[in-house]
Amino acid sequence: MYAIVETEVPSLRGALSVGPCSFGVGCRTGQTADRSRLLLHKKGGGSLKVAKLHDPVPASDVAPPARRYRGKNKKKRWTRSVDIELAVIRLPLDVHDPATRHRTEDLFSAMWSVKRALQRDVRDAVDAYWAGDVRRDTDAKAWRLELGLSREGMERRAYRHMEKSQHLAHHLTKALVMHQADEVFETAVSRHLFPDSSGCRFGRPKVGRWWDYTRIPGRARSHTTSRKWETFRLHGTLAGHLDAYRHRTLDRTVTTPEQVAELPAGIAVLAQPRHLPTPMRPSGRVETGEVTAKKTPKTRAATWWDHTGPLAVVFTGGADSRRGALVLPVRLPSGSGRWPRLMHFLNRPDSWHKTDLVRRRDASAPGGWAYEAHLMVLAGGYASPATKARRQAAAARERVGGIDGNVSNLSVVSFPHTFAPADGGVEATRIAPSDAELAALAKARRKDRGRKRALDRSRRASNSGQYQPSKRQQARADRRQAAGLPARTVETPGGARAANKAGVPKRAYRRDSPSAGYRFNRARLAEAAATQAAAKDHRARRIAEEIISGHGANLVVEDCDIRTWYRRWGKALQATTPGRLIAAIGRECEKTGGRMLRASTFTTKLSQTCFCGEKVAKTLADRIHACPACGLTGDRDKVSAALCAHVHLTDPEDPSTARLDIVQARHTQILFHEGLQEALSSQPQRGARPTRGRTHAAATKPDPSGGRPLLGKTPPPGTGLTPNETRPANERHKAHVGTVGCTDNAPPRRVSSVQTSGGHHSIT
Repeated sequence: MYAIVETEVPSLRGALSVGPCSFGVGCRTGQTADRSRLLLHKKGGGSLKVAKLHDPVPASDVAPPARRYRGKNKKKRWTRSVDIELAVIRLPLDVHDPATRHRTEDLFSAMWSVKRALQRDVRDAVDAYWAGDVRRDTDAKAWRLELGLSREGMERRAYRHMEKSQHLAHHLTKALVMHQADEVFETAVSRHLFPDSSGCRFGRPKVGRWWDYTRIPGRARSHTTSRKWETFRLHGTLAGHLDAYRHRTLDRTVTTPEQVAELPAGIAVLAQPRHLPTPMRPSGRVETGEVTAKKTPKTRAATWWDHTGPLAVVFTGGADSRRGALVLPVRLPSGSGRWPRLMHFLNRPDSWHKTDLVRRRDASAPGGWAYEAHLMVLAGGYASPATKARRQAAAARERVGGIDGNVSNLSVVSFPHTFAPADGGVEATRIAPSDAELAALAKARRKDRGRKRALDRSRRASNSGQYQPSKRQQARADRRQAAGLPARTVETPGGARAANKAGVPKRAYRRDSPSAGYRFNRARLAEAAATQAAAKDHRARRIAEEIISGHGANLVVEDCDIRTWYRRWGKALQATTPGRLIAAIGRECEKTGGRMLRASTFTTKLSQTCFCGEKVAKTLADRIHACPACGLTGDRDKVSAALCAHVHLTDPEDPSTARLDIVQARHTQILFHEGLQEALSSQPQRGARPTRGRTHAAATKPDPSGGRPLLGKTPPPGTGLTPNETRPANERHKAHVGTVGCTDNAPPRRVSSVQTSGGHHSIT
């Protein structure tokens, strides 16, 4: 048996080739820069023989020198201080020019190729990391570095992908690729390998979809070196934009953005054409402010940094691109009411920090996408004078309150921070969707269902060979065959997809050939979903402002997992959106100067406790709190919200440290006896309609041995069924549109809003 022994010979330089040895075994070629490897062969028991060295190989066969990377920064690294906030403004971009739009699409396509390759590499590297048990137990950090599961390793992977693919260099820069690698590391590798503050880790990294890739992350500007912005740069000034697109009816005395910001709302300021012209790069020479030895001013060639005209986002393009810089004009709001906000973000170029290129689905836009630039500034978000006054008034209301989230509503109850009746009374609020909102939601659901059915018909018509005929179509074909009539071609088969014996489709859905109408309807569906999400966010912000204005900025909420609610009552949560409401209330509390704390339900058990300290056991079907010890009767959710105001946390960051102060709660019940009883017992919860297609997956089946004690009893007066009750579902198939079991077309119920003297009010 032959063995290969490698020895290092530092004295030999150059790349040497090792030829066949005396035993007739071919030896490999060693190529190193500073040393050569002599391959020695040993036959069992014999002496070592050195292989014969040939002449140095030609220069063309020598490996290229090692790639040089950017070194460490020699200056002090800039870091953002804790007191500096970040805010983002969306700037719509004009890409009406076909060449500009095509180049922008190529940019997204190239960046998506890099991200997809990185995600695939990460997935394989993570699998290898968890498979290497011995290496991971010995030195996990060294094992991760060897697999490239680090920030620098991800950047090296991205560089290699860019260098191996020749066409990517025509569209991208190394700065873009590096920042994309950093994003993949933060969102995929770091979240999977290292747990967060709660001790949870994300699952195995996955490869995303092309339609979900909507953001190209830019690189932040250098705050230590002037005029260093390596990716997307915003050039121009707000004053230059006003001069270029000034409205003809605007008063001539108004010449600066500061004067425009003082105008009342409703005055037209800009007259921007439908197709904005592309700003030209400045030309000529610009004085530098220095003088030569002959006392003449020094000049330099003008660049984009000298552009003072209308705003535009500039990207210099790939390293091998010969098409020049990619210039995307910016479109600003035309009314004077938005100019104070524009002044806050765009009138201070020193605060500009980073620009990301973003696209969103727009069926009416050329190409089906609308493009935006998200500018991040080193400043807080804009707040109007009315908003500042409202937040100051809310901060002056020294109150403490609690929030109880529910599937169908949200209850808020607050007390004075001293818990003294002389400083204020009890205030309670019930947040529930109004009849108009329920009707609009039902209409949106019908439209959404119609678009999805149109998508399914279009896919079936374009790929009829991948679907089987429905039972009705098959029966019709059998009748024609029995009658001796010629067979008819089914253009849109309505049956199941062609699959093998295991039920797996024979051809993947991504291999289908969608039509142009399918793409258009798909874009409309995505656009409608984004519009509905934005409307829900706006509603949550509006409700949060009203809640903080009435109850103060110091609130406590139960720490519940909303995801489990969606698994049971997903359709009902689309109308109430408790997660959005609680998140919006928390943000508004921080902006007002307070804080919303989260209390664990395992340590407090608010829904099973009374103000007097007595344990009152209730199921989800019990919506009325009736204490047999003290006689307090009220709405279950409002009682829990009122008890939240008496919860104290040892560590505000840890919900498990929450404890209910029973002594203080009993003291509050005695002092606010009449007002508390009136606020907690008013406006019972509205009844809920059964959802379409509700099956036993949303609720447990009834127990034939006796079941829960309240399933067969009449609920207390003034209460009704709610979506968060775990009641048994009817044993029936899913109802179709237009049948008796369907309730989507049913008119919404009318619910009256009860006003009481105890400070109760409702938001619907």
